[in-house]
Amino acid sequence: MKVLRVVLDTNTLVSALLFRRDNWSWLRSAWKDGLISPILCATTTLELVRVLNYPKFKLAWQDQEGFLEEILPYSITRPNPEPVEGIPACRDPEDQVFVELALEANADFLVSGDKDVHACPPIPGLRIINAAALRTILEY
Repeated sequence: MKVLRVVLDTNTLVSALLFRRDNWSWLRSAWKDGLISPILCATTTLELVRVLNYPKFKLAWQDQEGFLEEILPYSITRPNPEPVEGIPACRDPEDQVFVELALEANADFLVSGDKDVHACPPIPGLRIINAAALRTILEY
């Protein structure tokens, strides 16, 4: 099976990193086992750092650094995407970077559980799925 290139939105990525339950831990294993290659850019990485720093998670900087060490070595890094002409804007403007990154990087999937992302009108070349669908595709 080919390695799938995926853009994981911040909520999906944070869930995979923080939650050890089987419904999320498999995702960490999938990138470590080489089944998927997460695609990140500076904007999405900074967003991840910002969210890991939320007070509700009560993470020490060493823990935050450890989580970054769990994802960054397995990721494909890309420049920040340029705005794509002619595609509809996401309901939540903060989600636009994930759509544009997935398109520019020619990702196999944009993986998100966000209702606003799933509400995007169809865009040629963009396949939006949730983590459960990705797991089914990987048979993992």
